[in-house]
Amino acid sequence: QVQLVESGGGLVQPGGSLRLSCAASGIIFSYYHMGWYRQAPGKQRELVALITSGGSTNYVDSAKGRFTISRDNAKNAVYLQMNSLKPEDTAVYYCSARRTSAGPTYWGQGTQVTVSS
Repeated sequence: QVQLVESGGGLVQPGGSLRLSCAASGIIFSYYHMGWYRQAPGKQRELVALITSGGSTNYVDSAKGRFTISRDNAKNAVYLQMNSLKPEDTAVYYCSARRTSAGPTYWGQGTQVTVSS
């Protein structure tokens, strides 16, 4: 059974930082491309950052220079370091895992990030 469990969300002031973590089980973690998505109220879920099984990264334009995605294959974990947070970053953040484009995407339950003064 595949499980992705996110943690690290919370309330932070504009300009602050948060580090999200996602612990994976039930998959051969190193084989999977891992992603962080977010969904704000009334908006579609969007990809924020992706790290491939080989370690290549990609970011949505609004996250470039502020967010960093990383993975630790020994711990079956993926992280999202978020700096210089803005109110528009407020959303539920989801961890995802996918092995191939034709395969299933697994999702975590999400963690709320609220950026507000």
